[in-house]
Amino acid sequence: MGQYLLATYAGEDEAPSEPNTPEEMAAFMKRVAAVESEMDEAGAFVFGGALHGPDAATVLRPAETETVTTDGPFVEAKEHIAGFYIIDADDLDAALVWAGKVVDAIDHPIEVRPFRASGRVQA
Repeated sequence: MGQYLLATYAGEDEAPSEPNTPEEMAAFMKRVAAVESEMDEAGAFVFGGALHGPDAATVLRPAETETVTTDGPFVEAKEHIAGFYIIDADDLDAALVWAGKVVDAIDHPIEVRPFRASGRVQA
């Protein structure tokens, strides 16, 4: 069993699956809630969230004498991370099944990445 990041992506000026009407928004939210509920019931859901756009980012960079803080994003790109899930899965294949369900719900690409064995630096 390992943890995986399911990173959802959106285009430059779009939120994930931008519904046009209140009915489309309700249908979108129902699909997302169903996948999240299924993940939770299966014991796969660890944490997830939606992010503000890249214009809300702040980037910190090391410099010789101090840390430099600038408005984001970190890189200029046509797509940006819009949200994420952290899940528990038996292996990559199982994580890809969950990612496929999220793709079906939000109609946007997802990047799946495993966490390294140890997420903390031991002192």
